[in-house]
Amino acid sequence: MELVHLPAARKRALETLSHSALSVAHLMAHRVDAALVFNAANAPLLPALRAARIPTATHVDGLEWKRAKWGPVGQRYYRLAESLAVRWSDVLIADAQGIADYYRGEFGAPTTLLTYGAPLIEPGSDRLAELGLEPGGYHLVVARFEPENHVEVIVEGYVRSAAAKPLVIVGSAPYSDAYTARVHAAADDRVRFLGGVWDQGQLDQLYANSYTYLHGHSVGGTNPSLLRAIGTGTAVLAYDVDFNREVVAESGQYFVSPADVAALVDAAEADPAAVARHGRRARELAGAYDWDDVAAGYEKLALQLAGRRFPARRPSGHRIGSGRAALSIVPAPRAASAGESMAPGTDAPRLRGAQQ
Repeated sequence: MELVHLPAARKRALETLSHSALSVAHLMAHRVDAALVFNAANAPLLPALRAARIPTATHVDGLEWKRAKWGPVGQRYYRLAESLAVRWSDVLIADAQGIADYYRGEFGAPTTLLTYGAPLIEPGSDRLAELGLEPGGYHLVVARFEPENHVEVIVEGYVRSAAAKPLVIVGSAPYSDAYTARVHAAADDRVRFLGGVWDQGQLDQLYANSYTYLHGHSVGGTNPSLLRAIGTGTAVLAYDVDFNREVVAESGQYFVSPADVAALVDAAEADPAAVARHGRRARELAGAYDWDDVAAGYEKLALQLAGRRFPARRPSGHRIGSGRAALSIVPAPRAASAGESMAPGTDAPRLRGAQQ
């Protein structure tokens, strides 16, 4: 693997596209067999890859146009970018069934479903003392401070509760000062803001030893933070959207309002046995999110791209609406079984990703 670091314009509206533009320019000088482009926002760059005859898969990411941080112009751009990604990509990648359903219903576009892994870890608890915390002695939030992550809803709900355990919040947001101020204003003295925690070992211990993990993300597909939480066997209270139910299923409890959060937190502290049971079930569900399977899926997709084994004709990119018939979802490439080669006699392709 060769990792190439390229810069980006540190401005919210330009960061993704500027970095990806440099990445595509790099590909023009370093020819490859296939490319992966992450985030549909980069769709205006796809014609350059097509002109260079580089087969390309676009990981469409979440429903970015629903993010409150984008104004009307930004939201229209993301809507347009979705259409262009459908039209100009050789393959689309969805990281959640809900995203796959959206592209099938909205555009009649097939996708390859490739999620993420949920590491099954037991990291211990020796680093908690540095933060003044004890195992099982706190509720946890890990999120960027953005409206669609509902950190403010969680804080407001927690403050309404009679919780004895503190709420520990990990995260911040570089472009959301006003929202961050509202989150802090909503808190009481039981809420602790840790800011960013960049030590992965300590962060894993925060996940693993929390009493509950509150997850407010709502528009981003399968979320790696949620997967890490269930991989440590933590009981989850999640915002009620399909993406979260897809991961946590019946092991989770769900909220949409501060009142819901208050009721769920109070119920959790009143019933430790139920919390432990939900945590055990969450860890069982995490077994379905295996990084080896994900890697095998990407390898198979890379071989498919390099061998140009994809339909020559793509959907138009025009929105058809969810009421009309749409194409089936392409199943996720499966991992090779024991003794089976992914592609006998075929060299792995050279693959680069343009990623934010």
